[in-house]
Amino acid sequence: MSFLRSRSGLVVLGVAVVVGLFVFHPGAQRVHTTLVREISTALGRQVEIGKVSVQLLPQPGFDLQNFVVHEDPAFGVEPTLRADEVTATLRLTSLLRGRLEIARLSFSEPSLNLVRNRAGRWNLENVLLRADQTRVAPTSKSKTEVRPGFPYIEASSARINFKFGAEKKPYRLNDADFSLWQDSEDTWAMRLKAEPLRTDFNLSDTGTIRIQGSWQRAANLRDTPLQFNVQWQQGQLGQASTLFYGNDQGWRGTVGISATLTGTPADLAISGLASVDNFRRYDLDGAGALRLAAQCNAHYLPMEARLAKIACAAPVAAGSVDLTGSVSGSGGSRLYDLNLTAQNVPMQSMVSLARHTKKGIAEDLVATGSLDAAFKLTRAGSAASETSWSGKGEARNFGISSTQAGLSLVLDKVPFSLSAGSPSRNPAHRLATDGSHILAGPHLQVGPFKLGLDRPTPVMVSGWSSRSEYAISLEGEAGVSRLLHLARSLGFPAAPTNANGSANLDLHIAGQWSAFSAPTILGHAQLKSVRADVHGLNEPLEIGAASVALLPDGVEVKNLTASLAGSTWHGSLALPRQCGLPGQCLVHFNLHADTIATDDWSQAFNSRGKGPWYRFFASNQPASYLLNLRASGQVTANRVMLHKLQASHVSANVNLEGGALRLTDLEGNVLGGKHHGEWKADFTAKPPEYSGSGSFQQVDLGRLSSAMHDEWIAGTGSGSYRASTAGLSAAELKASAQGSLQVEDFDGTMKHLVLDPEAGPLRVQRFTGSLLLQDGNVEISKAELQAPGGFYQVSGKVSLGGVLNLKLTRAQASGYSIAGSLAAPTVSEVVPARTRAALKP
Repeated sequence: MSFLRSRSGLVVLGVAVVVGLFVFHPGAQRVHTTLVREISTALGRQVEIGKVSVQLLPQPGFDLQNFVVHEDPAFGVEPTLRADEVTATLRLTSLLRGRLEIARLSFSEPSLNLVRNRAGRWNLENVLLRADQTRVAPTSKSKTEVRPGFPYIEASSARINFKFGAEKKPYRLNDADFSLWQDSEDTWAMRLKAEPLRTDFNLSDTGTIRIQGSWQRAANLRDTPLQFNVQWQQGQLGQASTLFYGNDQGWRGTVGISATLTGTPADLAISGLASVDNFRRYDLDGAGALRLAAQCNAHYLPMEARLAKIACAAPVAAGSVDLTGSVSGSGGSRLYDLNLTAQNVPMQSMVSLARHTKKGIAEDLVATGSLDAAFKLTRAGSAASETSWSGKGEARNFGISSTQAGLSLVLDKVPFSLSAGSPSRNPAHRLATDGSHILAGPHLQVGPFKLGLDRPTPVMVSGWSSRSEYAISLEGEAGVSRLLHLARSLGFPAAPTNANGSANLDLHIAGQWSAFSAPTILGHAQLKSVRADVHGLNEPLEIGAASVALLPDGVEVKNLTASLAGSTWHGSLALPRQCGLPGQCLVHFNLHADTIATDDWSQAFNSRGKGPWYRFFASNQPASYLLNLRASGQVTANRVMLHKLQASHVSANVNLEGGALRLTDLEGNVLGGKHHGEWKADFTAKPPEYSGSGSFQQVDLGRLSSAMHDEWIAGTGSGSYRASTAGLSAAELKASAQGSLQVEDFDGTMKHLVLDPEAGPLRVQRFTGSLLLQDGNVEISKAELQAPGGFYQVSGKVSLGGVLNLKLTRAQASGYSIAGSLAAPTVSEVVPARTRAALKP
């Protein structure tokens, strides 16, 4: 016997067993039957094995194929366990005693179904209870132990599925490595490492779950002493939210959970730590690291479906947030008795949390003060009337400041309270345009509190928040500058400009917490004496008064009085909301100006105050976003000054879209007459292009000559025109100008043109004809001039510089040749050939 116990003896014994199995291997059918019977008896479930083959190396045993453990009919018909390949390693010492004893069962890529029936029981309870009641030796039993040893059970790359009744849930533990063994006489132990997944989503970064624990033998399962440690490491919050809720909730961070479970299934003590590192919203970067963590202890009493003695603590700088109480029942009959308290929580920590959850909050926003609160939730029955929400709190010595946004505010005390049902009537609840909104369910009501915004009368602020939505109300007078700074600091949309003035507010901000949707701002604001610096303008925009209505679908500006570029404007504007880019918005307007002077606009719109005003649209200045603006409406003006050309009572329908400006029904009094036409400017072309057509009646040509600084013509005229040009400078516009002018009637005097010295300047009784502008010259054709001396056919050219090359021809082929300039023309009489011959001596 001493030899067999020695190392040499064991080697000899092992070789003998291997040779024996090789020479006298047992019949496959007998082994198959024995294994099915033994495993079925041990598990209390029907076991099916497709094929059994003997394995000699590296250790004696059997290879089992198509291994199936059928389900208890009380839990379903789908097998509890299925594995294509299982290796059953034999215990050598059992062979010496003439029996087969399995030392290790190794499952390769098995599929395990964990089923919970309607009574709340799991399908593996009876299996574990049967193992408890079966007196077997520990897995690592001594060589002298005659009892069968509990095999070491292991699985690699396993899939663990979950079913509630007949419904298979999408949750799964994938790529699981599992081990189970009997650690001592009355103690079993297990290890599990797996990745949590959902079968209906492609998740790849949910982290790793590790479970390690042990339990002891007991008369029944509920009294089994146990101790487990559960860890969930390196899970990404976005994927974790998809795992539990079926969609990405939009949060990012690294999840860590560690919990210890001790006691019995009837009374389970739970102690755990949950944390999220680098917590933030999915679209926020650079807000700095933020760690959320809470330590919790509780007792779970499954027979009562009760979580008792809850004690959770989350330290926040020098303060803390604590949750105590109990929860019992399930579903709609769940009962609560919970208390939530916050003590000395720094408001700066609240700002840090807000910076990681809301876009646009100033990076350097600093808060002072602290927060205290105490809330209570009780539910004594299933009826809604038996649910009670109560509690209150306040932020003390609360102030915020931001150097970046130019903000510094002291709010002092901000009270808040928790209640259920419909809140008291106050402006924060008027979410709809008709001023009505009924809020059901528990909500946190904030304020009212005073907010001083550089005006003698403060703004009153109140609001509420529920699980799904929130609302804020502001009523009172505010300084526009301070209001804009506050809005930008808190991430609300505000014009990126400096402005001064005042605004009477009646605003209501409302939104949904889900999907990070932008808040809706409704209400009215009355602007007074606002002076705003607009990026790209050399002078401020001054708004004397304006009534702004923020409606669900758009913004309306009425009773507008504003001054810009020497013009005072009155009228109204309307533009849609939530349209994103300027090109997606169509602005409607109806504006009237006292005077529009292009020279003043040039000073206002050009960076150096020089050049024509229209260069602003084609420049690379930041304000060239106007090229993308869509606008349509009517503009009227008492007077329009196009450099030195003046028009009065001007009106036009204006359309701006895609960088193209179109003026239709352009009417006005110009040069003492009437004008009607249409003009278009394309500022997207390089260089910009301009074209137009129209007609004029009874224009005073004397005023035209005065504008040209040369009294070369007097009288009135009517006609029609078409013209086009392109360029950014006067020289470019002049060189590219083309057009035609159809003069229909002219009655006047050409003051510098004298055909007959005795008659004086040429008196034109009527002139009709066509003038064509091209290549810097005006070509006259098909023109007829009626003068006191008779009728003349007019032809020739006049350059834009005023150089003349004209001919006036009578029916008898006599007439005049005109050269020189408009200011000093020279006239030569043209004598017919027959007349010249008759005059020869």
